Amino acid sequence: MDIDRSNYLSPLSTRYASRAMRENFSDQKKFTTWRKLWIALAECEKELGLPITDAQIAELRAFADEVNFGVAEQYEKKLRHDVMAHVHAYGEQCPNARAIIHLGATSCYVTDNTELIQMRDGLRLLRASLVGTIASLREFALRWKDLPTLGFTHFQPAQATTVGKRAALWLQDLVDDLDELDHAEKGLRFRGVKGATGTQASFLELFDGDHEKVRELDRRVTARMDFERHFTITGQTYTRKLDWRVLAVLSGIAQSAHKFATDVRLLSNKREIEEPFEEKQIGSSAMPWKRNPMRCERICALARFAISLADNAAHTASTQWLERTLDDSANRRLAISETFLSVDAILTLYSNVAAGLVVYPGVVKKNLMEELPFLASEHLMMEAVKAGADRQAVHEALRVHAREAARALKEHGEPPRLAERLASDPSFRAVSGRLDELLEPSRFIGRAPEQVTEYVESEVDPRLARYAALNRTVGRVEL
Repeated sequence: MDIDRSNYLSPLSTRYASRAMRENFSDQKKFTTWRKLWIALAECEKELGLPITDAQIAELRAFADEVNFGVAEQYEKKLRHDVMAHVHAYGEQCPNARAIIHLGATSCYVTDNTELIQMRDGLRLLRASLVGTIASLREFALRWKDLPTLGFTHFQPAQATTVGKRAALWLQDLVDDLDELDHAEKGLRFRGVKGATGTQASFLELFDGDHEKVRELDRRVTARMDFERHFTITGQTYTRKLDWRVLAVLSGIAQSAHKFATDVRLLSNKREIEEPFEEKQIGSSAMPWKRNPMRCERICALARFAISLADNAAHTASTQWLERTLDDSANRRLAISETFLSVDAILTLYSNVAAGLVVYPGVVKKNLMEELPFLASEHLMMEAVKAGADRQAVHEALRVHAREAARALKEHGEPPRLAERLASDPSFRAVSGRLDELLEPSRFIGRAPEQVTEYVESEVDPRLARYAALNRTVGRVEL
């Protein structure tokens, strides 16, 4: 494909998003959908008694996919109206049907309905990627559900958890996102056949005041375009609150991905977990040893962009005047497509990282064991008291040794060695031979392994079973 390098191209089109999602928001998809909508309108109007011939509809069908883009562009330069430009361009290809193209409709019949179709199809593409990512994280969570690791609150050492339990938190966010996506798709409604300000006045005139035929036209076109429901009332446009609801779901996916990617970046610094890294991959142009978490960094970068666009949709919904104002048009051309494209790219990256996460159990254990005597201090105190030690003496010994161990670490960079200090203290003589047993990491993870299994069985597996037939592959893009 020849590319004009002097023309701006969005990185979402050239670098990040999948081919399937790019095609969904392409000009080819957009304008052939306009033609399908015009054909559906003509067919249903004919069925309900308007003087439209089979020959006219056959002519429209013959050119449904052959959009004469150059002709349309020339008309738009003259008319300054994209819909009418395509009406005229289609009319040149279909001279016999020219008079009935767009009969009774307003521009939003094709623009709004097409955008709803693109959003519906876009949500279905995202669902495939989302389900695939959930499946990868499920396997990871189950594989590592028993491996104790240092838990953090405030990014400070806290109680132990397991690698798999932490992954289950990431998994839970995506499962909730899947539910929200399903709800958003079910909530999509076709704008339908409503006319210039939503009153259907033009169609009522075409059908000589027959309200039932106008209602039936709306129902038939809706069904013809594979929607179960249409809006009962609209202005010239459907309510832009719907755009916000859809983009809010996409923002939620981006939020979940950002949380996951940030956690992996932090754990990469601790050398516990890494994203996939190819043999020939370069981490830094200046530092040859670097293994930067570039996929996760890209997830975070794209996620911030996607999250911001949901706010954009909220502003658009709140600033619509009366039956409609056109300042939403240019904005929505950017915001809707780019949110879908960016979240598509995010999920492609997320799926890739989740399927190839590398865990270093030795480092995980080392980091936990350095902190575990601090975290287990109350447990050690109770065991020493049960073995006959004085509670206050044990408490004071723990306080002093913990302080000195922390000082050695912070001031001199020495390993804390708290367990060694306690083993040599007379207050802990009764349990000094059992310290390895008492500091066994599995004693401190609570029900983390069981929680992972229970969550997967009760929440994840039923959803994966529901979409067992769904194609879980994602588009190939540069990672």
